[in-house]
Amino acid sequence: MKVLLLVMLCVGSMPAWSASKVELTTRVPGVVEEVKVNAGQRVKKGDVLVRLNNVVFEARVREAQADVDRNQVDEEDAKKDLDRGEELYKRTVTSTTELDAARLKFARAKASLAAAQARLAIAQKNLADSVLRAPFNGVVAERLAEPGLVTTECQSKTLIILSK
Repeated sequence: MKVLLLVMLCVGSMPAWSASKVELTTRVPGVVEEVKVNAGQRVKKGDVLVRLNNVVFEARVREAQADVDRNQVDEEDAKKDLDRGEELYKRTVTSTTELDAARLKFARAKASLAAAQARLAIAQKNLADSVLRAPFNGVVAERLAEPGLVTTECQSKTLIILSK
């Protein structure tokens, strides 16, 4: 999904159209849920222009958060096992092999937690990217998006033309 922005620059008191165009895309594909602007409408930097349906994005955030929670518990459990193994090793109750196994379990749990946290960050970013915001103050020159419009990663689709 692409949004074509026509940038108008002011030189002195005479406005001049820039020959360059800035195209913005949502970083995620989806179905347009809502178009918040109409042609001729003034917008401020950060205003919502288009919102994709975010049901799937929100579900992925919840799923990723649950994975983080589970991996935190696993890491805490592995840390307790390691602490217990180190204490028993100091008292010569357990072998080096058992201590090494506890260290390996803890290292794997830490790595799994880091991966889960990364997946959560990606899911949160995708959710945020399902909303297209105005990159600068301007006027909507043309509205091309409508609710229900399907956008894909391979499709270049102009949704809003915005001028300064």
